[in-house]
Amino acid sequence: MSPSAAKSLQETTATVSPSQTLSRGIQALEILAAAERPLTIAELAGALGVHRSVAYRILRTLEDHSLLVRDDAGRVQPGPGLAVLARGVSRDLQTAALPELTQLANTLNMTAFVAVWDHQDCVTLVTVEPRHSAATLAQHPGTRHPVNTGAPGIAIQSTMSEEEWAARAPGLPYRPEATDARRLGYAASHDEVIAGLSSLAAPIQVPGGRPAAIAVVYIRREQDQAAVGEALAASAARIESQLA
Repeated sequence: MSPSAAKSLQETTATVSPSQTLSRGIQALEILAAAERPLTIAELAGALGVHRSVAYRILRTLEDHSLLVRDDAGRVQPGPGLAVLARGVSRDLQTAALPELTQLANTLNMTAFVAVWDHQDCVTLVTVEPRHSAATLAQHPGTRHPVNTGAPGIAIQSTMSEEEWAARAPGLPYRPEATDARRLGYAASHDEVIAGLSSLAAPIQVPGGRPAAIAVVYIRREQDQAAVGEALAASAARIESQLA
């Protein structure tokens, strides 16, 4: 491609408006994923702020790709195509983390998960609950919370200095606890994301990508935080060795 053609392409890309239809389709999937039950087309149209006919056209396209399905009553819910797409998200990180999460969950009798940094949030990528436990805390994939709230976010921040964080995430506060987490190798939080719950997390450096965190969430406050934190840091180190 000639320099003039490349410049023209860059200028065109910079001035093209985002696709409203695509944006609405993604919004529809986000609404359905967050809903506690299947939605009617009218309910989804209302949530999107569009006419029912517009919502129907969007849904038909998503349905053709198995990204949503309709039940016998015509209500809409996420489809199996989303699970296929989700398998490809941070595939190497998921593969390396799953054995460590399983070991942590069953050894510590806590729900273990990996959270990734997504813009202003931490998003749960993959989670494992203890095999033998009558009462465990669910931490579903796709759950998100502000990146500067809770142990996973603090752990992610701990991979950077305050100046580096300000450059990579302008406008997002840097937690003072991140400095302690960098020294200890893990971060702790209580009563932040969900009232009454505690979390511990260790950072994972992802080559060529944003840092992530491996974490556990639990109710009991009498845990030996140092022992659990060290176990998380050891798991994080093994995951990093698999990603290198």
